[in-house]
Amino acid sequence: MMHLSEIIQLAIIVALIWYFYKKLIQNTASEKLVRGILGLVLLWVSSFVCIMLHFDLLGGFLHWVSLFLSISLIVVFQPELRKFMALMGSIQGWRRLFVGKKDTGLRARDTSSLDAIVSAVEYMSGKHTGALIVFPSTLDESVIERKGIVVDAKITSELLLTIFFNKTPLHDGAVIVENNRIAYAGAILPLSQNNLNWKYGTRHRAALGLSEASSAVVLVVSEESGDISIAEKGKITKYDDLKKLRAKLEKTMKM
Repeated sequence: MMHLSEIIQLAIIVALIWYFYKKLIQNTASEKLVRGILGLVLLWVSSFVCIMLHFDLLGGFLHWVSLFLSISLIVVFQPELRKFMALMGSIQGWRRLFVGKKDTGLRARDTSSLDAIVSAVEYMSGKHTGALIVFPSTLDESVIERKGIVVDAKITSELLLTIFFNKTPLHDGAVIVENNRIAYAGAILPLSQNNLNWKYGTRHRAALGLSEASSAVVLVVSEESGDISIAEKGKITKYDDLKKLRAKLEKTMKM
């Protein structure tokens, strides 16, 4: 029979695992990897239990299946494993885990940046001008292939329209917004490896890829359809209503 101290220790371990899962893993590309690992651990435990109960044939079978799946897991989940290791090695990720999100967002009385983004996005949507705008709460640089050109400028609709004009060298990359300013332009984002609907192009795949590998929120304007979407936590949501888009961006920029 378990002692009270052992029950308390077990409860603490379970609570820590759940906390780490909710803070770092849930709704990211690494979630599938963690689920696979947990299933594999359960299979290994089952094989040892069978052997202890002298179910040698079943235990041996589960043992070899577990061994085979352990090797397969590394191959099948190689992209997720790489992202998971990058996340676990991120200083910003650990800071977010224990300190929480810094309020580097928009002040209630200063909506000029928000107005500029919504105005530019509305115009680009009408003109079918493609755009990618990244709003990171904290962003691990290792998940971005290239951060692009340092801009460090106030957010204005004119500047955004200039960056994403299809004759400029930076228009195919993403704009990264940090501290309520345009920090970088021409950033190259990681592409999602998931199977997407045929209507989604490279921009949507890049937005989804970054949202899978980090806590960033990515706004996309489709060059083909003019649709406005937001990628977050590995999902893409289309916004036809500018009021709802504005409310979402205001909440995002206050993260």
